[in-house]
Amino acid sequence: MPKLLEAVRNPLAFIAQRWTPAAGTVRRATLSAVVMSVFIVVTGGAVRLTGSGLGCDTWPKCSEDSLIATPEMGLHGAIEFGNRMLAYVLSAAVGWAIIAARSTKPWRRGLTRLGWVQFWVVMGNAVIGGITVWTGLNPYSVAAHFLLATALLTVATVTWQRAREGDTPPRPLVGPRVRQLGYLLTGVAGCLITAGTVVTGTGPHAGDSSDVARMPLDIKLVTEAHALLAWAVVALTVLLWVVLRVVDAPAGPRARARDLLLVLLAQGAIGYVQYFTHLPEVLVGLHLLGSCLVWIAVLRMLLSLRERPLQEPAAVPGPAQRDSVASAV
Repeated sequence: MPKLLEAVRNPLAFIAQRWTPAAGTVRRATLSAVVMSVFIVVTGGAVRLTGSGLGCDTWPKCSEDSLIATPEMGLHGAIEFGNRMLAYVLSAAVGWAIIAARSTKPWRRGLTRLGWVQFWVVMGNAVIGGITVWTGLNPYSVAAHFLLATALLTVATVTWQRAREGDTPPRPLVGPRVRQLGYLLTGVAGCLITAGTVVTGTGPHAGDSSDVARMPLDIKLVTEAHALLAWAVVALTVLLWVVLRVVDAPAGPRARARDLLLVLLAQGAIGYVQYFTHLPEVLVGLHLLGSCLVWIAVLRMLLSLRERPLQEPAAVPGPAQRDSVASAV
């Protein structure tokens, strides 16, 4: 009975006392949260692109009369309800990351806090999703829903990176000017993703087959602004890659800058093709996936400009060392 009460009172501490995950297990747990964060964005895009955004016309129930989708709701109801169920899979992945971080020895408090931040972002985005349904897919709430999903992806990526590092203070690998260039690139990339939500809110894919209000902007103008930001990100990435080679930066930052440039070029190609082919759903979905991969690559690039070396465990003294200590005493 005492053990049962302990498990109920503080289940995380109860598990941590009885389980110590390997470092690889912690990394896989945090990576699963990253993968599910991307997957929920892509499936959410599929809901919109198939016109299933109001397949469940209320929240948290699927309809006024049913908690789940019914056959009468058809394919749109099944798609929307399926996406809602994926939120539980996402929560499970985040929960696994929290448990793994809490159970490390010694306890990594910072890593555990990052896991809890992910949990609360998931809960907050669920509420935003409900508001989106209540407001009939208002484009501004749809944009907020995506941006909060991007915030989750941000924290999940940082958590994954921190799981691969130690808890020592960060040590810069490049000079302050190069780091400032990295911060600038990250800021412009954030503006690029935000502008993408404006293009989405202005464009034709409203998420439902009925008439849904769009942002009162010129689609050509906002698309061109989005493209200009994309070229700015590409230019800054090329500049950063060149600077890193000139200053003979470590291999890690140079590799992350190269990876970012490759992802950007692929994303740009998809973007231009979808624009000139009048935004076919498949290419829009690929572009949505690309936006997640671009943001992950940006964050990995920024985090690669510093390091947190793993703390080496304290060495256990050998017999000779113990004898010398004893003689000294």
